[in-house]
Amino acid sequence: MPLPSQQDFSRGEDGWSFGLGLGVEYETAYEGSDEFGLEIEPAGGLQWRNGDDIFFFFGEAIGWRGLRADNWLLEAVLGFEEGRRESDSDEGWLNGLGNQDEGTELVLSARRSFDANWRYWLVGRLVASDEGNLGLFGIGRRFGEQTDGSGSEVNVVLSFHDSDYANKSFGITAAQSLASGYNETNLSSGLRSIGIDYNYRYYVNDNWQIYGEALYEYFSSDVRESPIARSDYEAEVGVGFIYHF
Repeated sequence: MPLPSQQDFSRGEDGWSFGLGLGVEYETAYEGSDEFGLEIEPAGGLQWRNGDDIFFFFGEAIGWRGLRADNWLLEAVLGFEEGRRESDSDEGWLNGLGNQDEGTELVLSARRSFDANWRYWLVGRLVASDEGNLGLFGIGRRFGEQTDGSGSEVNVVLSFHDSDYANKSFGITAAQSLASGYNETNLSSGLRSIGIDYNYRYYVNDNWQIYGEALYEYFSSDVRESPIARSDYEAEVGVGFIYHF
């Protein structure tokens, strides 16, 4: 695939491939936070390719990606959601809300290209968990003439959540209200945010690659009214490198 957002260490060949690196992210401390911090985490992963199908293990996610009819890119991933700790806020904005445990999410994604070169596409994604569901829909564009997965791309998306998913991040129960002093808050399903994400990838040589990513998400009015939403937006910027073995 010529998309810079898709990690691939196979060099177009079937079989096993492996990449390892390091990334640095500057991001909001939790959803709705106005505090930012740096996070260093490993990058890369292990994958096995068979034609237009790739099975992969990247970080805390295991999944499959496949190309169909040259203009459909499908993906299924089982991964972990980090949860939230009261200590995530250095200013104490989460005090009294309790800790949220790490959870498991199933992520199903699809892209439909308008042309053979994957210059423009539609994108859809469903995130399903025992704590609610999130849907994402948008459009994307790839820049540059490369068809090897390097270059850059941008997506503009709308995201929607059900009430369970909304309240997991921004709701406040009666018990949390008593403990924290915040007003009890119960969100309904609907529009969550409008966002834009950017991805960049550059191959230094046959073994080294550099990547960059940026995300900006502007919350809907319902989300912004939650006491947990100290900011109207969420943002993230990351850079890193990967070595192909």
